[in-house]
Amino acid sequence: MESRLKGKVAIVTGSSSGIGAAAARMLADRGCNVVINYSRSEGPAEAVADECRAKGVEAIAVKADVGDDADCRRLVQAAVDKWGRVDCLVNNAGTTKFVAHDDLDGLDADDFLGIYRINVVGGYQMVRAARPHLKASGDGSVVNVSSIAGVMGTGSCIAYAASKGAVNTMTLSLARALGPEIRVNTVCPGFVQGSWLREGMGADRYDTTKKHLEDTTALRRAGGPEHMAEAILMFLESGSHITGEFLLADGGMHLAGAPLRAN
Repeated sequence: MESRLKGKVAIVTGSSSGIGAAAARMLADRGCNVVINYSRSEGPAEAVADECRAKGVEAIAVKADVGDDADCRRLVQAAVDKWGRVDCLVNNAGTTKFVAHDDLDGLDADDFLGIYRINVVGGYQMVRAARPHLKASGDGSVVNVSSIAGVMGTGSCIAYAASKGAVNTMTLSLARALGPEIRVNTVCPGFVQGSWLREGMGADRYDTTKKHLEDTTALRRAGGPEHMAEAILMFLESGSHITGEFLLADGGMHLAGAPLRAN
């Protein structure tokens, strides 16, 4: 069966690596043209775009800081200039600071504001910029990439967990505001294997946490970017009657109450 995404256009923020890159590749597999967004890593972003083109679709790499409203509008306009439409938006770009939750002096107001600027405001600004085009699509869909941290109050730091809780609440508000033309949903990853967590947590803590999840979670594994991309694609491709929903893509981590801590 031909994918309902064939010939459509998706913007994936923060897609030079990790979850964003995996989602872009899966979208390309389904015949969807893709905008690869990056803020610093031009080479890796262009490499992901090349991988998507090799799958038979069109792809462009666009540098933009989602925390800047003008950049968000320029990012959306790049898609419109290239293809004349935007059908899907994946708000994946994110940032954090690794600070133990009991170290209250490890975070200050600037840390909170910097994390919220990308994780919350950035997603809002992208939706606002893309809204008229998603509405015109007739099948517009937004997927916000949140975190199990926003549900369980765990994660790399309290500011990060709070920002992802805000993303979850914003998803509900946007789903109400943008229906019926645009669906808005959220994927909440748990531990995701890759350099982002390994570098932030440190190799020893990363390996210990990974092993703990493989021993205790219901699915007995630690997820990778492709597992999260599958969840994103579910909303974009198959969830035509779903909006305002959170999907915990954590291998059952929330069932075990397994923590993901920075210390």
